[in-house]
Amino acid sequence: MSDHEILHGAAALAAAEAAEAACRSDMHHFDPVIEEFSQRAFAFARDRARRDMTGLGLGHPRPKEELDAAVGKGITDEGWGEDEVLRVFTEILEPACLSVDFPRYFAFIPAAPTEVSIIADMVVSACSIYGGTWLEGAGAVWAENQALGWIAGLAGLPETAGGVFVSGGTMGNLSALVAARHHAQAARPPGEHRRWAIVAGESSHTSMHTAAQVMDADLVLVPGTKMTGAALAPVLAELGDRVCAVVSTAGSTNLGLVDDLASVADVCRDAGVWLHVDGAYGGAAMAAPSARWRFEGIDRVDSLIVDPHKWLFAPFDACALLYREPERAAAAHTQHAGFLDLDIAITGSEGWNPSNYALHLTRRSRGLPFWFSLAAYGTSAYADAVEACLATAVAAAELIRESPHLELVIEPELSVVAFRRLGWSNHQYAEWSRKMLDDGLALVVPSNYAGETILRMCVVNPRTSVDDLRVVIDALA
Repeated sequence: MSDHEILHGAAALAAAEAAEAACRSDMHHFDPVIEEFSQRAFAFARDRARRDMTGLGLGHPRPKEELDAAVGKGITDEGWGEDEVLRVFTEILEPACLSVDFPRYFAFIPAAPTEVSIIADMVVSACSIYGGTWLEGAGAVWAENQALGWIAGLAGLPETAGGVFVSGGTMGNLSALVAARHHAQAARPPGEHRRWAIVAGESSHTSMHTAAQVMDADLVLVPGTKMTGAALAPVLAELGDRVCAVVSTAGSTNLGLVDDLASVADVCRDAGVWLHVDGAYGGAAMAAPSARWRFEGIDRVDSLIVDPHKWLFAPFDACALLYREPERAAAAHTQHAGFLDLDIAITGSEGWNPSNYALHLTRRSRGLPFWFSLAAYGTSAYADAVEACLATAVAAAELIRESPHLELVIEPELSVVAFRRLGWSNHQYAEWSRKMLDDGLALVVPSNYAGETILRMCVVNPRTSVDDLRVVIDALA
């Protein structure tokens, strides 16, 4: 029989039965071998979670050549066996990754998932839930919407606000801006296709450049470390009706600064322009009573993102994307096909389909581990944990003031502390950072502000102590 011959009838059934009998794989059987493997895997996961409290190391990246030699093999026809794969991961691969929840991991925006969220992530993975539609994942979608509702409440958005969890801030920002452009395009005369412009602050995230490029739009930056309405107004006046959205930042990545959201919202309202706020990092501080005042005006946004995997203690990856009027997002993002438009016919109601609110169709229920943790610990625990990080950042600033060889670049607003080591060259910054990593002491990488090389520490881990800060400060002497 030719490999390409199409079988019909009894021959087709016989061929299928033969293929099933010839299959040597036990991949889909939970047999005693898998039972033992699962116990070893769960034991490793439990041990790793316990090390969050004591004995957690920073980890160390290794060159590809070293990993090739250490593992000694690639993917094979026959497979390595479950135990060998687990051994390679636990003994070779995992130690070659940095532990982002290490208390002295201060680079970029770290993470510190709660114990419940870590365990819940395993539970969710075991359930094979498709989180794109109400039909397939109603229970999971309900729970995710509860978590989204809490964040919307922090921002003061109406109860009718809603959205979806996406992979991260880049996807969240892009999806919101696509919805904004779709809404703006609908107001243009038919057939008009002038190039759109997106307006953002000078300190906005790099994903703004990516979004503008993907959307084939112009990105216009408003000068200044913090965007204000006074600085925004003349930019909008010059661009006119080319602007489909303004992006304001609630916690810049480099310095942790919050734009003057109230004055920006005033200008956007007067101009009739969609206001999107990127709170991927800083939006979590809305949960802290001491910092809530910094977000005045955020209740007037058209869309907003906050990443629970940054400062709301969830595992990677989860970005909460919220819309004041979700139907505007659904108009831009809903995909239609004969095999998709079945919800009402099958369930009797339309339900809430998360796939309709971002640039995706297939999605895991990535907000569920966050919901588990939020529901288990309660919102007060979250407020306390965010406040602890803010207090640690204040302590870091004070230690820097007390050190004659260090100088604050700017007073911290949230939990990013930017400072300089007086007298150092770019090379010295890089060498010091590399040595701290090699010694397993901390990850603090150089950044740039106004053309100057600086250091920055971002504190989003409630387990980070003043003693941890001193390790870094003392090493800079």
